[in-house]
Formats: sequence, C-alpha cells, structure tokens
Amino acid sequence: MFLETIPVGPFQCNCSILGDEESGTAVVIDPGDEAPRIAAALAAQNLTVTRIVHTHAHLDHIGGSAEFQSLCGGTAHLHEGDQWLYEHLDMQGEMLGIKVSEKVALDSALQEGDRFDLGPAKLEVIHTPGHTPGSCCFLIERDGRPLLFAGDTLFQGSIGRTDLWGGDSNQILASLRGKLMDLHDDTLVVTGHGPSTSIGAERRSNPFITGAQKLF
Repeated sequence: MFLETIPVGPFQCNCSILGDEESGTAVVIDPGDEAPRIAAALAAQNLTVTRIVHTHAHLDHIGGSAEFQSLCGGTAHLHEGDQWLYEHLDMQGEMLGIKVSEKVALDSALQEGDRFDLGPAKLEVIHTPGHTPGSCCFLIERDGRPLLFAGDTLFQGSIGRTDLWGGDSNQILASLRGKLMDLHDDTLVVTGHGPSTSIGAERRSNPFITGAQKLF
C-alpha cells in the first residue's frame, strides 16, 4: 500500500495519500491546501481518487478540498458533528486572514464504524470528539501494521487544543483514553501536524495521557 504524507499550507497540515497500487485507487485525507501539489503526487503514482475524507472541519484541514476535488474528483466526507463549523468556513478564514474561495461539495457524512474499501483493505472511521465535535481518526492495516490517521486529536507528545470553537477537554480525554489508547502499541500514528509517532510511545510518555499534564 502506497503512503505519502505532505505538509501543506501555512499551518503545515499533514495531508496523506493512501493508495492501492493494484487497483490504482486512492483515499486522500485532509487536502487542506496546495491542491495542485497533492494532485501531482497522485499523478506520479498513477492513482485515481475515490474518496476525500476529513478528520475535522478546521480551515487548514479542509480549505483546499474544493480545488482538489475539481482537479482529482472523488467523493468528499466529513462527520456531521462538524457541519456547523464547516458552514462557517468563511468566518474561519477571516479570523486567520486567509481567503476561502469555495467549499467542497460534501457527500455522505462520516459515522463511527464506517469502513471504506481501499483494494483489499478497509479504512475504518473512529469518531473522536474533543478537538471539535466531529473530529475523526481513520484506522487501516498497512503491511501488517495498524496505521492511524489522528488529525488534531493526538500529536507526538501532545494532544489537540480544546480552546477553539466546539472544543471540549473532557471529550478529547475520553476519546484518547477510551478509544485511541485501546489500540495496539505498535500502531503507527500519522498526526495532523508534525512528526509521526506510535500509540505505545504516547501511552508511555505523552503527559496528557499519563496524567502528568492537566488540561484544566
């Protein structure tokens, strides 16, 4: 299975391309900016986009999706809990000084437990509210190892902030401790920004997981 993660835009959101070489299909996660660059990476691998999935509706993770869809196609998906946030995408842009030209046409809403085919593998949706009400992570097995796309729920040595619209400290801790920490230690975690990590490493040393650092 092909994997390429490309930091895009001024906030360096990690956009990931997951491709099945045999079928030539791909799922793209969080094309938040630099759509032509992501499209070029897909073309270099001869991959066709079937789905665009979003971990949440903050501008840096979804702002480039309309342009990307116009270039590469694919259906676009977001959890319904972030629909209200997506409807205020223009306001997000104004707050950050970034112009938002258009919104991607969303198709079916993501739900906990949804599974999307990617060749013989399946990408599973895990609803992890806290950073935003509709935040989701995506889990798949790649080369015999679990692979998690965590968006802004979990970072190397940290977790997503909860002081933005819809953020909830109790919810993000419940999502982390009640869902993500149930995953195998060997699970590779592609975060929404910055370097990758593993569930085991975060279980052992992330101060928000261990309780050494409080959110309140």
